[in-house]
Amino acid sequence: MTDTSTTTTPSPPRKRSWLRLVIGGVLLVLIVAAGGIWWFLRDDAPAAVNLDAAVGAVQTTDASPAASPTGAPSASGAPSSSGAPSSSAAPASSGVAGQWAVDPNVGQFSFEDSTGTFVGFRVAEELTGLGSTTAVGRTPAVTGTMTIDGTTLTAASIVADMTKLTTNDRRRDGPARRALGTSEFPTATFTLTAPIELGDAAASGAKTTVSAAGDLTIKGVTKSVQFPLQAQLTGDTVVVVGSLDVAFSDFGITPPTARVVVSVQDHGPIELQLFFTRT
Repeated sequence: MTDTSTTTTPSPPRKRSWLRLVIGGVLLVLIVAAGGIWWFLRDDAPAAVNLDAAVGAVQTTDASPAASPTGAPSASGAPSSSGAPSSSAAPASSGVAGQWAVDPNVGQFSFEDSTGTFVGFRVAEELTGLGSTTAVGRTPAVTGTMTIDGTTLTAASIVADMTKLTTNDRRRDGPARRALGTSEFPTATFTLTAPIELGDAAASGAKTTVSAAGDLTIKGVTKSVQFPLQAQLTGDTVVVVGSLDVAFSDFGITPPTARVVVSVQDHGPIELQLFFTRT
């Protein structure tokens, strides 16, 4: 009897090895590409402003040996080699009364753990295949002053240089600045329009929560707002944080988009973290 069954001839070992290499290479490329997309679009937004964190940063900086280089003031209040007073000196007996200015030398600016002054924004996005994420932009180039008469805040003005705005991904920097029109309107400002009574407890270092009535100007458009703020005197530094949700369209801002962005919210909080020292 003749055997009519068919016998499958195995692939040569060299061909099987080549196929395994090709398949492995394709998988590796896909994994690397997916990892790159995740790294670019992952939600690595820094935490929102927080008074306790900001106060803690000042206290940590004051206690650090690095904050007292040779020639820096001692606990007795002796001047440093530059002649500037130390923010770690004992609190002034006059409490919070006086003239104050934003001090850019307090803390350091970084997205991961900012211990310095900044003004910025955050906005929620929906990304293709990755879901929700948060875009954050901040500028550390902030100047400002405030006047406190007794325990009443009588004047305050803040100016943020938006041309120095950076985001949590540098590829967002240019589109964010263009959306804010920084070439024509380089600054955003807030000016207090009504006095605020801080209360006697503010002079002793108690947390103070207020609503600051003022004019907020972004991209050349000015709106009257009530800006929620928290403040605390720590050492010789007044720490101020605040967050106000605004509609971007109110200021003529169209959030930038990209092919991977499904949607961008049309509103988001304007944030500030400020450190004032006496002038």
